[in-house]
Amino acid sequence: MNEKNESHYFLIENYKPLREIVFEKLRDMIVNGDLKPGERLMEIKLAEMLGVSRTPIREAIRKLELEGLVVMLPRKGAYVADISKKEIMDVLEIRAALDKLATGLAAQRMTKSEKEQLKKVLSSFEKNFKSGNIEGMINDDIKLHDLIYLGAKNEKLQHIINNLREQITRFRIIYLKEIYRKNENLLKEHKEIVEAIISGDVEKAQKIAEEHIKNQEIELINSLKF
Repeated sequence: MNEKNESHYFLIENYKPLREIVFEKLRDMIVNGDLKPGERLMEIKLAEMLGVSRTPIREAIRKLELEGLVVMLPRKGAYVADISKKEIMDVLEIRAALDKLATGLAAQRMTKSEKEQLKKVLSSFEKNFKSGNIEGMINDDIKLHDLIYLGAKNEKLQHIINNLREQITRFRIIYLKEIYRKNENLLKEHKEIVEAIISGDVEKAQKIAEEHIKNQEIELINSLKF
């Protein structure tokens, strides 16, 4: 199948240009850990794997470089960006501040129906936590925090958080896959955050949300043994 036909097919099926579909697929593979930190990205191999030509692969790699998920090394090619202690600290320091703000606003602004949604997601998270369903935990964790961000009802805040979404998700997946069983406070912290939001306790919600991310930073750095 040539690129023109590929593009036509994907546009019909997904209503997105081929280059965008390829970009999203490669980004998901990096964020989910299917493409490992430091792994070389071979255009031919990726093109064969995804059933496309090299052109959309090349375009996707350039875009991923701009997002900080790929690095280009002179005369060596493209590699999945390594995860450094500095990067973890930089991203999670910002996230701690943003989550503190978002959770405090959500405690003030969430509607009754939004709070009910939050409780349902927490219940699902607890079920997956106890059964060891990592994929379910990851999905529920994303849903829970997204509900909090939406509940804050601040579009500028959501925009800033979205700019860090891929890096945040990358760290979240590593955290939940590698060390969640060692962290008995993980479920407790989620419960306390939700309870504080539902009760409208702004100060408590902010405090726990900030501590939750700071604890994640410490656990990640210790687990990855920098």
